[in-house]
This record gives sequence, C-alpha cells and structure tokens, in this order.
Amino acid sequence: MYLIVDGHPVQRSVAVRRFVADNAERLRLIRLPGYCPELNPDELLNQDVKTNALGKSRPTSKAEMIGNVRRHLHRRQKEPHVIRNLFKEKHVSYAA
Repeated sequence: MYLIVDGHPVQRSVAVRRFVADNAERLRLIRLPGYCPELNPDELLNQDVKTNALGKSRPTSKAEMIGNVRRHLHRRQKEPHVIRNLFKEKHVSYAA
C-alpha cells in the first residue's frame, strides 16, 4: 500500500511511526515537501470542489454550503474518470 504524506505533525507522531514500522512490509510512504500543494492530488480535488461545488454561488448558510459540497462530491463519486484525470496532471503523475 502506498501512502502519500506531507509532513503534517500528526504524521510524525510516535503512534504513526510505530504503525509504519510495524507494517513496513505492506506500507510504503511517499513523502512530499512540507508545503507543496501542487504536488498533492488531494489539493486538486479541493480546487475542484471550490470551483465547481461553490464557484460563484454564495451559500446563505453553513447548511447550504455543506449541502452543495456533499452533492458535488456525491456526483464525483459516480465519475471515477474525473478523479483518475486528476492523477494525470503533470505535477502529480508520480502518484498514479
């Protein structure tokens, strides 16, 4: 299993280090620089949500914003090709 990590303090905790050591045969960490969002596929999905779920709309409440985001992510769940395409971007192709 490959796990992409970005150096968040939680990922450097004793519990995580112990887990990684105990599962070294099954787990491989791919470490990103501390702050390098262009290399993180998650950031591409975050941008997709910001652009397409919220876009120019201005929710009038927190509940409306959450609903918009959930509906968008639910649609994306049914469009795996869109998520796969995020991994084809030049800077994150290493993770494909």
